[in-house]
Amino acid sequence: MTPVAGPSRIHLFDTTLRDGAQTTGVDFSLDDKRAVAGLLDRLGIDYVEGGYPGANPLDTAFFAEKPTKKAKFAAFGMTKRAGRSAANDPGIAALLEAKADAIVFVAKSWDYHVHVALEISLEENLVGIRESVEAAKAAGREVMLDCEHFFDGYKANPDYALTCARTAYEAGARWVVLCDTNGGTLPDEVGAIVREVAKVVPGDHLGIHAHDDCGCAVANSLAAIEAGARQIQGTLNGLGERCGNANLVTLIGALKLKERYRGRFVLGLDDAQLADLAHVSRALDEMLNRAPNRHAPFVGASAFATKAGIHASAVLKDPRTYEHVAPEAVGNTRKVLISDQGGKSNLVAELERIGVTLGRDDPRLNRVLQEVKDKEAQGYAFEGADASFFLLVKRILGEVPDYFAVERFKVNVERRYNALGELVTFSEAIVKVKVGDELLISAAEGDSGPVNALDIALRKDLGRYQSLIGGLRLVDYKVRIFQGGTDAVTRVLIESGDETGERWTTVGVSANIIDASFQALVDSITYKLVKAGATA
Repeated sequence: MTPVAGPSRIHLFDTTLRDGAQTTGVDFSLDDKRAVAGLLDRLGIDYVEGGYPGANPLDTAFFAEKPTKKAKFAAFGMTKRAGRSAANDPGIAALLEAKADAIVFVAKSWDYHVHVALEISLEENLVGIRESVEAAKAAGREVMLDCEHFFDGYKANPDYALTCARTAYEAGARWVVLCDTNGGTLPDEVGAIVREVAKVVPGDHLGIHAHDDCGCAVANSLAAIEAGARQIQGTLNGLGERCGNANLVTLIGALKLKERYRGRFVLGLDDAQLADLAHVSRALDEMLNRAPNRHAPFVGASAFATKAGIHASAVLKDPRTYEHVAPEAVGNTRKVLISDQGGKSNLVAELERIGVTLGRDDPRLNRVLQEVKDKEAQGYAFEGADASFFLLVKRILGEVPDYFAVERFKVNVERRYNALGELVTFSEAIVKVKVGDELLISAAEGDSGPVNALDIALRKDLGRYQSLIGGLRLVDYKVRIFQGGTDAVTRVLIESGDETGERWTTVGVSANIIDASFQALVDSITYKLVKAGATA
């Protein structure tokens, strides 16, 4: 009786700390690298590529000790230089000195690059591949070869590209990774080429490294898996040079949750780790001070958000009507958005989410719905400003105390030379606030502009409420132009946070950007006081 084959193991290889570090505007510190490695380790990633020891002091320091407990720690570097032996190559020496479980060599597999970039013979390139792999394997390391520009090389000279892959495998490489370095290959091409390579190198020794220059990195990675490859390389949130690498977050969601894959393949992470996927994705963005992609598959804030009223009504009856997977499986949440396109179903669902129960026949429900639509016609957007929506509803219900009233504010912006002769821009704000019967006037200077000065002045002294807002801080600030022309209306979204780790977003709208910002600031403080249970 022929045994039934079980599901195949897919190995996940993360290169956030090496290829992802090439993203424009991304710079990892040593502490950042250790923190990211820890996130990946806990998520259940099989390999964490830490960088290029010997290429720069930071990466060399990172490889002084292994930062992962379960994941294999991988070091990246070039094959030996032509004209010298592997034993006398300083690059290979640095790799062997690194505290790494695996060594990843990168080598040209496109004959054009061998001639033009390396300026060596095709045979010399093969010697470099073979001797480098043999040296690392002899040192007891797991060895991989990244075949750079493999797909372009295969299309130009399939025999040579295949010879590069075969040479690495026969020399003892555990993985031969096919790289779509320029990101221009399409999924059907990837599938066809990987199937041909699998005739030379067994599929359970083949990996895929895809770039996203055609928006196909995830699709190309899945096509390679379908064709027999069993390792996927990528980065968290698709970081990487130019258009980025294959997004491992998206690939994990698809491989773990889509019926086509979950019965055929096994990953190194369980359901509990999968439920941490959204947290890991957002933690990386927070570390890099980047706004998370709201529309990212599986983990984005809008990935399970419903705006249209008829859609919301269906989702409330059965989420499967407009959701391809359960949001909680990846640590995300369902949201029914409040907007001028929504109806009572959206509103009821959102009110329940914020802890307000109103029957569909309650007249206040119509008041809230009409107020939302009126406000959005003026330029407000509550789908991205939960805290302002919360306050709008609570005000209609008469449940927001009059904590303070802003009688007036003034902002001055001055550009001048300082005592060192440097040209600087200086902002100063004055805010007059009435708290009960007490008038309070605060002034503040802002190094980061007029909104910063207003924020500091407003929070400088709120009398008896001051202790409740001590941990409040402005986290993010976004400006949108709602309508153009000479009568342009500005929408400001402010994200705030506090000492508990909670975050909330408020919105302000005005033809004046400072006024719109101030509205959002006042809402932010008011929300904090309401949630703290303050009374007037």
